[in-house]
Amino acid sequence: MAMNFYALGRTGLFRHAVPESWGGLGDGFAGLLQAHIRLGRESRDPGLVLAAGAHLWGALFPLLRHGDDAQRNRWLPQLVSGQWLGGHAITEPQGGSDPAAMTARAVRCGEGFRLDGEKYYITNVPAADLLIVYARLDGAVSAFVVLKDDPGAHYRQDYAVAACRSAPMGEVVLEDCRLPAGRLLGRPGAGLALIQQALEWERAFIFAGIAGVMEWQLEQVIAFSRKRRSGAAHLGRHQAVAHRIADMRTRLDTVHLWLRECARLADAGLRLTLASAQTKLVASRAFLESTLDAVHILGARGLEEAGGMSAWLNDAAAGRLFSGSDEVLKNLIAALLGTGEGYRPGIGGSNPQSRQ
Repeated sequence: MAMNFYALGRTGLFRHAVPESWGGLGDGFAGLLQAHIRLGRESRDPGLVLAAGAHLWGALFPLLRHGDDAQRNRWLPQLVSGQWLGGHAITEPQGGSDPAAMTARAVRCGEGFRLDGEKYYITNVPAADLLIVYARLDGAVSAFVVLKDDPGAHYRQDYAVAACRSAPMGEVVLEDCRLPAGRLLGRPGAGLALIQQALEWERAFIFAGIAGVMEWQLEQVIAFSRKRRSGAAHLGRHQAVAHRIADMRTRLDTVHLWLRECARLADAGLRLTLASAQTKLVASRAFLESTLDAVHILGARGLEEAGGMSAWLNDAAAGRLFSGSDEVLKNLIAALLGTGEGYRPGIGGSNPQSRQ
C-alpha cells in the first residue's frame, strides 16, 4: 500500500465512533465520515480504502458490538490503534451472494471448536492478524475469532485480482482448526445477523473514502478543462464537456448526501439496512460513471500510467461487486419495501428505521 495501512492507525483513523473506554475518540459517525473522505482525497487509493473498510466493518466493529469484555480487552486495543490488521471471511468458492448457503463447518470439540472449510476473495489476507470467520455450527451460521497463528488456519494468496491492488486479497483454508471456547463471537447461531450488520456498516461508509477520491478527480478534470484549448475556446466551454462535468458534480453531491444520511442514522442508533443499500448502489455507479467521464475528457492523459485515471476503472468496476452486487442490493431494497423476493428475518431487517 502506497500509504501504509499501519500509518493510518497512527493518524487515529480507526478511533472514530469508538468509545473512549475502548481507546476511541468518543465522537460519532459524522467524524468518521469526514476522516475517511480525507483519506480518499490524500491517498487517492481505492485499494487502501477497501482495506481500511474491511478492517473496521469486518473485525473492529463486530468485536466492539458483539464481543464480551474478555474478547474486547484482548483484541480491541490492537485493532483500534491499527497495530493489527483485521477483516472477515464470508465468501466461499461456490458462493458469495448468499451467506446462508455457506458450507464451512464448525463442530464442538471438547470445550472448544474445530473449523473446516475454505473462504475465497478475502480482503486483507494473507496479511491479516485477526479475522472474523463465519461457519455453520449445529446447522446455523456462527462467528468465530481466528488469529493468523492458529494451527490449522492457512492464509494464502494464490491469485491476483486486477482491482484495488493495494488491498491484499487471498483465501483462507481451515483444516482441523482448533479454537478454544472463547473464540465464539456473539451467541451460537447469530452469524447471519452479524454478517448483515457488518455489511450494512460497510455499504454505508466504505464509499466515504471513494467520495474523497471523486472530489480530487473532479478538481483535476475542471482544472484540465480550463487550461486545454479546443478551437477558439477552453475545453470546458464546449457543451459536450461541460455536461459531463456537470454530471460528475451532481453524482458527487448525491453520494455526499447519502453518506451524511447514513452517518445521521448511525449516530441516532437507527438501522442502516435500507439507506446503506441505497448508498452503496448509488455510490458505486457514480464512481464508475464519473471515472469513465474523466478518462473521456482527459483523453490520452487519462490513460497515462503515471497520474492517469484509467487505473481506477477496474477499481470502480469492482466497487459494483464487493459488499453486494447491484442485483443483490436491488433485491434487498425491494424486499424491505415489501415487494420482490429474498427477504430472510435477521438478514434484511424488517424495519429499516428500527433501533440497532
